[in-house]
Amino acid sequence: MESRLKQALPPDPVPRAGWADNEEADNFAKTVKLFRQGWYDADSFRRFRLQNGAYGSRMTGDYAMVRIKVPAGEILPQQLEKIAYLSETYSIGSAHFSTRENVQLHWVVLEDVSEIMRGLAEVGMTSREACGNSVRNVMCSPLSGVCGAEAFDATPYALATASFFLRNPMCQNLPRKFKFNFTCCEEHGMVRMVDVGLVPQTRELKGAVQRGFKVFLGGGLGNRSFVGHQLEEFTPDEDLLYTSMAVLRIFDRLGDRKNLARNRMRYLVNEMGWEKFQNLVLKERAIVRSTQPVITRLEMDDAPPGIRTPMRITDEAPAAVPSGFARWSRTNTMAQKQDGYQTVFITLEAGDITAGQLRSLAAICREYSGEGRARTGFRQNVVIRYVKEEDLPAIYSRLTESGLAKSGALTMSTPVGCSGTTSCNLALTNSHRLAKEIQRKFLEMGLDEDADLADSSIKISGCPNSCGQHGIATIGFYGGGSRAGGNMYPVYQMSVGGRFDGQTVLGTNCMRIPAKRVIPAILRIIELFRDNKQPSDTLKSWIHRLVLGNGDGAVDTLDALKAELAPLTVAPAIEDDPDFYKDYGNEGGYHAKTGKGECAA
Repeated sequence: MESRLKQALPPDPVPRAGWADNEEADNFAKTVKLFRQGWYDADSFRRFRLQNGAYGSRMTGDYAMVRIKVPAGEILPQQLEKIAYLSETYSIGSAHFSTRENVQLHWVVLEDVSEIMRGLAEVGMTSREACGNSVRNVMCSPLSGVCGAEAFDATPYALATASFFLRNPMCQNLPRKFKFNFTCCEEHGMVRMVDVGLVPQTRELKGAVQRGFKVFLGGGLGNRSFVGHQLEEFTPDEDLLYTSMAVLRIFDRLGDRKNLARNRMRYLVNEMGWEKFQNLVLKERAIVRSTQPVITRLEMDDAPPGIRTPMRITDEAPAAVPSGFARWSRTNTMAQKQDGYQTVFITLEAGDITAGQLRSLAAICREYSGEGRARTGFRQNVVIRYVKEEDLPAIYSRLTESGLAKSGALTMSTPVGCSGTTSCNLALTNSHRLAKEIQRKFLEMGLDEDADLADSSIKISGCPNSCGQHGIATIGFYGGGSRAGGNMYPVYQMSVGGRFDGQTVLGTNCMRIPAKRVIPAILRIIELFRDNKQPSDTLKSWIHRLVLGNGDGAVDTLDALKAELAPLTVAPAIEDDPDFYKDYGNEGGYHAKTGKGECAA
């Protein structure tokens, strides 16, 4: 049956050319040897390593995390299979999908990084500039091309932008990392929270429809976060590259290279003032356009992937609708603008997936996706598009067999959690494990089925640097430490009221919650919401009203909410509750030791 199935399926799409460079793997291997022999100092080698996508692992110089770029989030079945092989051979037998559409392999021996680079090149992938002070992975909403609210599919523009800036000399030594987000509409892409965010739009010009973008500049999350500003009313698509180059040139020229804690572009925009920065960009764009020695264009393949009909040959009678399918389909699927097709969101636990699951995912993608590829998402998940509606029960059964059929993908029951102390040098808490604990508890309680909670989000970072995007969550947390008597315990600063849709708002810091009281605190907030909400309220809208002081009932302000949660913040004596003083996933005592960060190396 399997051989007949393989014969019936169309061939895999061919990987896009241009991402991989075989010579980089050889160069990396040679440089590691020279570093081991003392010919490179640690700082110089760190910069080289990061430029090639190898990030340092927690408290050690012998291991690395390899971050694989997935431009626009497009990933092919054979690429998923290659990552599975590499994870088993050189990593820990699993991979991690990040919030920036990358795939990460953790705890790789430094000498094996070059082998991973070679393997990636075989399937057209690269880790180049996935870290370091360069243009990072260019993101694109996984709903681009299938969203009913979009003006046009931005995916070709995202891919062309990624191709233009990869290995481009103009962005190899920026003051700090630089991020592009393309999206379908403002609801789905977090475009106001990156250096350059782009929303496709059109306008009538001389009787014809002209493509262009809303361009947002200077946003970003971190120890201090800012919401981006719209550059102009309409940026024609022929000005997209000139605008991007202008912004990068200004950042390269004026960015703060001395103060590493404040050298992201959002600080430059804030300190200069938006109007001055805006005028500078528009002037610089005119200079770039007029001084290019040749016409500079984005090389775009504007044709969408061909939509195919995968043929599945079987002699078996159609199976009954699997148990749990209705719950899963409500929270993990979305109708496309193309009639008869659905987009399927595959829930992972804090982005983690095993090698075996990667292979299963590749097979499912071949069999059920009309475009023969998957997309990585903004929520540490994987998205399969162009699934025929009648195939949803079958794909659910296949996902169930692989342990990939958890419900709640599009609800607050699937939190985002950065890697935390599992691998990051800067982390103070195990945000990664906490996200998993919340997900398991909420699914057990069936909270994914509560429509009033569906549009809310929970995001968790292990430190203030916002890798878990806590600042734009309905309920966000970032890690730290506290002390009761002579004993330390992990805590989280909780913020509420953040959102990342068309009305992007940063969350308001509320109070510090001990790590082992985070789940009770969220459940208490939900309980208070149910007791005090108006009929039209969702949890998201209710919390927003509390932040504005416009609530109803006994809990009508943020201060009232804090008073209700205050008992959860009291630390017990260590002999009464020793578990309180331990972080998730750690049986030893808590400490707040950190290593040297590499985000600004």
